[in-house]
Amino acid sequence: MSPLTKRLSLAGLLAGFALLTGASVHSQESSSKVEPGGPSAALRDVLAAACAQDQSNFAKALTVRNQESFSRMATVTRIALMKRFVLLNEPGKATISANSQGRPLVRCETPSVAIEMQIGGTEFRDNIAFLPLDLRDASDSTGENVHQITLGLVRENGEWKLLSLGLLLLDLPALEVEWDVAEMSSNEKAALDAIKEIAHSVEAYRAKFSRLPNSLANLGPPLHGPPNADAAGLLDSDLANGMKNGYSFRFVMASASNLGAPAKYELAATPLQYGRTGTKSYFRDSSGGFHAADHKGAVGGGSDPKAE
Repeated sequence: MSPLTKRLSLAGLLAGFALLTGASVHSQESSSKVEPGGPSAALRDVLAAACAQDQSNFAKALTVRNQESFSRMATVTRIALMKRFVLLNEPGKATISANSQGRPLVRCETPSVAIEMQIGGTEFRDNIAFLPLDLRDASDSTGENVHQITLGLVRENGEWKLLSLGLLLLDLPALEVEWDVAEMSSNEKAALDAIKEIAHSVEAYRAKFSRLPNSLANLGPPLHGPPNADAAGLLDSDLANGMKNGYSFRFVMASASNLGAPAKYELAATPLQYGRTGTKSYFRDSSGGFHAADHKGAVGGGSDPKAE
């Protein structure tokens, strides 16, 4: 099985999308020439944007209604959507060329695999265009594992915008709630794991430098040279900056060292967008206990139920 085949699973890929029906074809593109501003050029550009996980240029290919929903999505959700168009997990470098018939060819190269996406002739129905797309691993010279997909575009305000992937209609507003619920559970679990990781890193910092860090930034990776008290290399840059997976993290000293007792501290994790990236607030009290409760996005406290 090729590396690309392992990454492909169209069944259920966009579960929950409404079906696009009644799309009989009126005419087919008569020329292989790629017209500027035409559907082939629009699809070519959006595939290149999806390859690079370029959120700004990908959004330009969405209808106004879908653009509004896309702008409200968490970054991780936007990236997940773009991944589904090129069926690759990593961002890549896009190269645009044409085949011998002049049809657009988009090559997306990542550190682990390269794929080629060949756009076929456009079929029109009123203001809707359907374009066949062949995806294959660039190393597949025999074409044994070519995956064929049809994408639909609609003319909106004189420009071609994405309408469907196969027979699955892109209706992002209808999916926002469904995706948020699915991702909130994952984000909340990751937030609890992260606040525990921060606590472990604070104690490692204390053991090494005989004091608490001044901020989470002191636990991050150094920009240059070996780890030190200002950047101990105990957390990744996201956590050291206080934001990861839809949550914000805070570190507060609860008390200074007194009569030889270790200084105490508290940690808090709150959703960046309450109801979208999470609902639970997590709290690590000065005695080392972890708590969780729904505070409508506000910081939790030591009286909250213990986190499981």
